[in-house]
Amino acid sequence: MDQPSVRDVSTPGRIASPGEGIGPEELALAARNHGLPLEALRYEVTPPGLHYVLVHYDIPAADPAGWSLTVGGRVRTPLALDLAALRAFPTVTHRVTMECAGNGRARLTPRPVSQPWLVEAVGTADWTGVPLRLVLAEAGVRPDAVEAVFTGADHGVERGVEQDYRRSLPVAAATGDDPEVLIAHTMNGLPLPPQHGCPLRLVVPGWYGMAHVKWLREITLVDAPFTGFQQAVAYRYRSAADDPDDPGEPVTRIAPRALMVPPGFPDFMSRTRVVRPGPVPLEGRAWSGHGAVDRVEVSADGGRTWTRAEVAPPGPHRWAWQAWSCVWAAAPGLHTLTVRATDAEGGTQPLEQPWNRGGFGNNLVQEVPVLCC
Repeated sequence: MDQPSVRDVSTPGRIASPGEGIGPEELALAARNHGLPLEALRYEVTPPGLHYVLVHYDIPAADPAGWSLTVGGRVRTPLALDLAALRAFPTVTHRVTMECAGNGRARLTPRPVSQPWLVEAVGTADWTGVPLRLVLAEAGVRPDAVEAVFTGADHGVERGVEQDYRRSLPVAAATGDDPEVLIAHTMNGLPLPPQHGCPLRLVVPGWYGMAHVKWLREITLVDAPFTGFQQAVAYRYRSAADDPDDPGEPVTRIAPRALMVPPGFPDFMSRTRVVRPGPVPLEGRAWSGHGAVDRVEVSADGGRTWTRAEVAPPGPHRWAWQAWSCVWAAAPGLHTLTVRATDAEGGTQPLEQPWNRGGFGNNLVQEVPVLCC
């Protein structure tokens, strides 16, 4: 008899059958990974306990006192840095909005079976750490290096592949200063919480969350594109539901999105909002990984007509969300409030979402059902 293997317990990715609801495995993922309560969009900087969390495997039992970050591969001087040595480098703080690549997955039809996000997988924090480019300059990146591979301490199995969590960035992105990638050790002025990567994580402004490797312990410069699971198999845009050989396109920068603080007060189960007739202030946040948000529009009739909202300028925090606000003249009845963002490059949110097998980059407009009475 064949011995059991990890492939026996780690099944391939799949698409939900027609009419299939959220199953026990997805419910377990949803219990482990939490999103931002939408009323917390009122905070310009998200408190760590309200910031979205996605943990692929387990939160490692990390000991900051004994932690070491190694830098090797195609470098002139390999490095082994404890936290004190890393903190000796110049330190900067960047306010960055981070969003899970799978945000909105549960709204797709058919639904890719995975972490069932609606629209809440986002948060904004002040991340403090060392610019990655300074550490790589200290190591001396060799001319033949093409990518930097980042290894976290979280270990598990996914679709039959046992692995440490690893992602890569092109050398130009890793060594660039616009945006400036951070090796972060502090979140909102305090040491990183365990679920956010204590003691070190990568912060890649403008990129979806899969690039922000947590529990960072190793950086390796390589002379060929990295083909690890999280790079070449997961986190790809694939349009075909049944073509396993489709290589797809890589998931990288965040698509534009606006979210609304749900107005009024909610029904417990349906989350339908209740407001009184008259002027109702509406507010929220908008962001894009392609630059500043240029326009936010709100509809009170399900997207038939749109009213332009006031959008705060990005200011000094180029990679953080921007506040928006407007006033809605609420009349008695049932309404669907809709909000959409357009960035400075002309990218805008769709009213109907193109489908992809992984459920990535789904920036379909938010819809908020409201009862005015």
